Amino acid sequence: MLRKFKVSNFKSFEKDFELDLTGVNGYEFNKSSIKNGIANNTIIYGHNGVGKSNLALAIFDIVEHLTDKYRNESVYKNYLNAYCQSDSASFYYEFLINSKIVKYIYKKTDYKTISSELLEIDGNIVVSFDRKKESKASINLKGAETLKTDIDNPELSILKYVKNNTDLEQNEINDIFISLFTFVEQMLFFRSLSDRTFIGLDVGGKSILEDIIKNNNVEDFERFLNDAGIECKFSIVEELGKKTLAFNFNGKFIPFNEVASTGTQSLYLFYFWYQNIKKTDMVSFVFIDEFDAFYHYSLSALIVEKLKETGVQFILTTHNTSIINNDLLRPDCYFEMTKNGIRSFSKSTPKELREAHNIEKMYKAGSFDVE
Repeated sequence: MLRKFKVSNFKSFEKDFELDLTGVNGYEFNKSSIKNGIANNTIIYGHNGVGKSNLALAIFDIVEHLTDKYRNESVYKNYLNAYCQSDSASFYYEFLINSKIVKYIYKKTDYKTISSELLEIDGNIVVSFDRKKESKASINLKGAETLKTDIDNPELSILKYVKNNTDLEQNEINDIFISLFTFVEQMLFFRSLSDRTFIGLDVGGKSILEDIIKNNNVEDFERFLNDAGIECKFSIVEELGKKTLAFNFNGKFIPFNEVASTGTQSLYLFYFWYQNIKKTDMVSFVFIDEFDAFYHYSLSALIVEKLKETGVQFILTTHNTSIINNDLLRPDCYFEMTKNGIRSFSKSTPKELREAHNIEKMYKAGSFDVE
């Protein structure tokens, strides 16, 4: 699980900007939204332009150099903050893996060029390499003793180099090292706005509808849309030599993409990823930016409930205040973000928040504004 994240000199973040998911309270309701003392279900609010999308891109920067999964380099243009005097962006991740705290800290001068890395597991530094100060990396993992440690390629992560070039002994530290890669490889970011971008899991070159058909999820997709209030029945048809979905209107078939509304299109994009999110061994962490931009407020709540059922750790951004309530989540899972910081509602007021409080009304009144 992701516990904490901190970034500086990246896009809109000039100074240290920290997201802390460990500041949870002892509420006796919606306990499933917290795991191991960490917010497992998080929704972030904030005015336009405060950097919610940039926060997602910062968290998923790690995918570029630790994995071979899909990345979208175009969204990482203007990498460094325009005001900061430093020549590199700094990233700090804190994970909980196999009940141990794992800290991964690195710096980059651009999206691909790594200037330093440090990995700490359970308080012990196991890998470190500062290319500006050292010619060789320090590696303290059993099984990597004979590995070459002078790496000339600044685009090659020392962590990824170790993973791909050693047969590590099986022990607790090495298992956590490998599990870190598994977690990052299973991270998923997507949004269904005009660019419909994603970072993380591969899609295998299939169209969304082809993928739903291939996975035998047509009936489940139909049921999902009906649960969302979109009454429909599907049939599989041939179009240009490929199988696709069509709405079945009492025997009259109209291809999905020809009549689906913007909201329905957004839902089917969500469902495409939801197929994988439901598989507990496929996705470790999900960040959906503006997750309900095209949804009715009741549908937004349904999507949150669907995600909660998977058990996967997720972060959503939205402007929809109607889903701020203690029936859906709890005050330590709702966050308010400004250009200067981000805090949970429970940490943003001296008041003792109870289950009966109308936290949407309090939010609109400015009770949780971050200084």
